[in-house]
Amino acid sequence: MFSHVILGVNNIEASKKFYDALLGTLDIKPGVYNHNGICARYFYRSPTGSFGITTPSMASRRPTVMAAPSGSTRRRPSRPDAFHAAGLANGGTTCEDPPGWRDGAVGKLYRPICDPDGNKICALHRPAK
Repeated sequence: MFSHVILGVNNIEASKKFYDALLGTLDIKPGVYNHNGICARYFYRSPTGSFGITTPSMASRRPTVMAAPSGSTRRRPSRPDAFHAAGLANGGTTCEDPPGWRDGAVGKLYRPICDPDGNKICALHRPAK
């Protein structure tokens, strides 16, 4: 649905550590550094789109965002457990409810984990057809 999603973060290096570990559980390579002359950014690329983190000057004043990477859990349904554990081990916190699945309109969603800035990230599982 989206070509890319970019989140504003307060501590770019702490967030990179978090997202390298979290997205690594979905076989996404570590973030690639980029500076556009205004702010530092890291981009994570996949065959279906890109995810980025950036250091806007007003990062602490923006609302939190919830995103669900579309990494495949069809063949490896244990990935969301690893996804959540990697987040916790790298500066994230459990948010909303304890870890686990819940039914959603688009499929089963693993309860979100919050990144170091409070953005909610959840894993989505769509069973193989």
